[in-house]
Amino acid sequence: MHWTDSRRAANVAPMKSKPGILPSQALSALIDQGAISAQNPFLPDQVQPASIDLRLGESCWRVRASFLPGAGRKVTQRLKDVAMHRLDLTAGAVLEKGCVYIAEVQEALALPAGTCGRANPKSSTGRVDVFVRLLTDHSPAFDDVAEGYKGPLYLEIAPQTFSVLVRAGTRLNQLRLKQGDPPRLNTVSVGVDLTERLAGFRARRHAGVIDLDLENGHDPRDFWEPLEPRHGELLLDPGEFYILASKQAVEIPVLQAAEMTPIDPSVGEFRVHYAGFFDPGFGAAETDSVGSRGVLEVRSHETPFLLEDGQTVARLVFEPLTERPARLYGQDGSHYQRQGLQLSKHFKAWR
Repeated sequence: MHWTDSRRAANVAPMKSKPGILPSQALSALIDQGAISAQNPFLPDQVQPASIDLRLGESCWRVRASFLPGAGRKVTQRLKDVAMHRLDLTAGAVLEKGCVYIAEVQEALALPAGTCGRANPKSSTGRVDVFVRLLTDHSPAFDDVAEGYKGPLYLEIAPQTFSVLVRAGTRLNQLRLKQGDPPRLNTVSVGVDLTERLAGFRARRHAGVIDLDLENGHDPRDFWEPLEPRHGELLLDPGEFYILASKQAVEIPVLQAAEMTPIDPSVGEFRVHYAGFFDPGFGAAETDSVGSRGVLEVRSHETPFLLEDGQTVARLVFEPLTERPARLYGQDGSHYQRQGLQLSKHFKAWR
């Protein structure tokens, strides 16, 4: 593999501003310095207000088991033990539900000292129940990028409910970079809204393939069934996937970013939110998006669970940015600006 300008990053000086998440202009500067490199030229919309979209590379492997490389080992070394066959993504390939894949990422890193990272699926990825986690060489954990990491990136991809069509260049996740150890500013509980007549959607298990690069191109009724709660309650069936909306409007200040994290398992046997990043300006007056709700991706575990209106299902953790981003959420347009209950961008509007 070849990454453009990858060797220039060796001399990138440590960043010296205050601890925090790096905003768009700092990410662009790291690209210019070669600390973030890629096999193909970067696209103008890859850099988000507080993250960068990652693109799939040309190769993907069907594997028999998920894995972590662990200290002293590279992903490619472990991949040899579990790979079943290779898929060429240059012309597109279908990733089957219930299977696990490891894919190359076009971007690579050579981070300066004091800079680390964390990845999360993009919102559109989580809303179609595709489980995505970032892998780096020598890592003992998914989605975390060690301080000063230098090397390639890979994705573990596990479609849960729908089979999906992807290609080289498809964007499934995003990477945030942090300088130092920024403090958690506050944590906000997020409840579920079960008061509306249309309170959510449940995925149809035997639907067709979703093309993850096709926007507004799928009939939602072929993939989802609407949910009407009774008396402000909704029974979650084990193994089923649901799209719901938060009770509260969400607002992310322009000098902060947030991540939605699962609740303590003792509160309920279900998982919420595969895609947890919220950009600065989401739901804020400055971006004309006051009233935006959080969309909740919910899956019950082994037992049925009766969910009640307003029940806490997740938490938003806020962290500071090192400086105000050059652009805010939705200023150049967004599929989820001023959103309420909403399916992913791949589907036509529900009617």
